[in-house]
Parts: sequence; C-alpha cells; structure tokens
Amino acid sequence: MALPGWCAVILAAGAGRRFGGGKLLAPIDGVPMIRRTAQAVTAGGFDEVLVVVGEHVRLIGDALAGLDCHLVEATDWQQGISASIRAGVASLPDESEGAFLFLGDMPLVPVALCSELARLAQHSGYAARPRVDGKPGHPVCFVRSALPDLMQLSGDRGAGDALKDRALAYLDTDDSGALLDIDDAASLALAERAWNSRATSATTDSAISRGALPKP
Repeated sequence: MALPGWCAVILAAGAGRRFGGGKLLAPIDGVPMIRRTAQAVTAGGFDEVLVVVGEHVRLIGDALAGLDCHLVEATDWQQGISASIRAGVASLPDESEGAFLFLGDMPLVPVALCSELARLAQHSGYAARPRVDGKPGHPVCFVRSALPDLMQLSGDRGAGDALKDRALAYLDTDDSGALLDIDDAASLALAERAWNSRATSATTDSAISRGALPKP
C-alpha cells in the first residue's frame, strides 16, 4: 500500500490517567502498545509518520526506536487532546495532501482502509472515517484544506469538533479495530486477545500460501 503525499499523525501525548498511568507503554503480547500502533501505521505507505508526545517523551521515544517515524513534542499537552492535534498538524510538511489522525491506544486500527479513506475524503472535500455498525471509528482522514480547522481546536476535545456540520464521508467496515481503544485493564485484555487471534490467523494464512499447510 502506498499513500503518496499523505501523512499520519499518531496522538500519544496523554498521561493515561484513567488507565492508571503509562498506558501507551503497557505491553500487547510483550511489546509496548504505542510500538504496536506505530508498527501498523509505519507500514501503511505514508510519506511521513509523526508521533506527538508529551508526558513520557523519553520512554515513548525508546519504545519507538528503529521505526520510521518522527517525534513531535506537544509542550502544552496538559491542555488536552486538542494541543496534541495542533502540534501534529503544525509539523506537517507544506506540500502534504492531508493527514490521517491515529490514536496511540488503538493498536488494531485498520490501516489497510487508508487508501479508500483518502479517496473518500478527497471526494467529500473535507474528511472521511471508518464506521462499524453505525459507530464512527478511526483513523480520521482530513484533506489539506481542512487542516486549518484542526489548528483552531481547544481544550480536551478531539477532531470530532472539526467534523460538525462538515462534508464527512464514511467507510463502512466490520473491522472492530476501528473502535477498539484501550482505556482500562479490561480493554487491554480484549485488545491482547484480538491481537493474538489476528497474529495466529496471519501465521496460518502465510503457511497456507507457502504450501506448508493445506487449504481449508
């Protein structure tokens, strides 16, 4: 998959207090959550991947070592998620087609949908996002002309405010990873089970394609 001209912004600046702190460093099958998310996003074919950090700059930087992404520090991250969005958008290259907003606590986010989301966003003239059983999910794709609106966000309110009364396209999917964010121990356990299930399925599919296992 390739997304020439498009950039990705992973929001990873919060303290994760509802989780008890250090949420993005919690392990998913032995690997920090933020690295799992970033691994998926950096494989998505974006021109650039930015990770917005705040509370745990050094620790998250260490967790992302070796991945093709760049850290952006949101010095005012305590003002809420809007500060992280503004920091990420302000760091985008001038020539970008637009940006996808990802959440650091969604390691199963369906990156494979991004090419179609970019097409839908351009067709709508503003933005596009996945939808699962009528519920809006992530990532959210914004065309370049929409980015100034993200710079006007304030407080602990996310990109949803920028989408009100705007031309928004939806991509319906049955991929629950578009909704599965991790806020507590229960959702972490659910995400890890889903991760392991997908990893097992991918391994089986690979073995079948190599002829190591018979086709079902």
